[in-house]
Amino acid sequence: MNQKSPIPQFNFDFEGAIALILGGIAGITLISFINVASVFGLNTNLQYGDLFLLLSNSAMFLGAIFFFDYFICRRRTGKKLNFNFSPTNFMTYVLIFPMMLGMMFIAEFVTAQIPITGPFFGKFYDYFSRLMEQMTSNPATLIVLAVFMAPLFEEIIFRGIIMKGLLNKGVRPFYAILISSVTFGLVHGNPWQFVGAVMLGCVLGLVYYKTKSLLLPILLHAFNNLCSSILLFYTKSESFADAAKMSEWVFLGIGIVLFTTFYILFTRKYRVHYQDQ
Repeated sequence: MNQKSPIPQFNFDFEGAIALILGGIAGITLISFINVASVFGLNTNLQYGDLFLLLSNSAMFLGAIFFFDYFICRRRTGKKLNFNFSPTNFMTYVLIFPMMLGMMFIAEFVTAQIPITGPFFGKFYDYFSRLMEQMTSNPATLIVLAVFMAPLFEEIIFRGIIMKGLLNKGVRPFYAILISSVTFGLVHGNPWQFVGAVMLGCVLGLVYYKTKSLLLPILLHAFNNLCSSILLFYTKSESFADAAKMSEWVFLGIGIVLFTTFYILFTRKYRVHYQDQ
């Protein structure tokens, strides 16, 4: 009998983590060398320009993806990384976006409970706020960075490589989603974004596990960042409650209802589960 051999699948482990880290460092180093050459050759420092911000972020993520692809995936399976960006049926989109919005409301409430004053949190929060303000004052650059680049690159790494690699290794879905989400939160480098990133990452991981398509978590991630960017532009705050001038408890209640309702519909009533391509 002729039986098809199983397609070799990459997995994620300590070596994979090292490859991602070294690849990111290599990408940043390359862009730094380009800036040094610009300083000495053209007498122009690119470091504080919006173009350098976009290039450095792209180089960091692309370097991480390339290193994992070349040193882990191809070496172990003989094949390059392959990501599934297939769309799905319309009903799935109807279910996942309200579920994501509900989790955004819940995450905002939980994050708001973390102190922003005091001997530790106060100084940390002031430093983080100044750092964010120094990144860019150009709304167009922020939109490109937050709404297009970050969702694409981060979902490829955290869901498409880390989470999928853990699943391929035999890790239970719950733990694969949790580990990728906590890692996603840790790279944000501050407690306020950490909490929100972990909670939102769990939704992104759930959607990726159910649909096996990176397109959906990318769209949801972009939706979250777009909402935050719009709030930041027009209210100088990323808070829905502040923008609507309503109690944060109201948004918590709305968030719980939205998330619970559409989570049940998504996971039980409509069982969407596609295979990787």
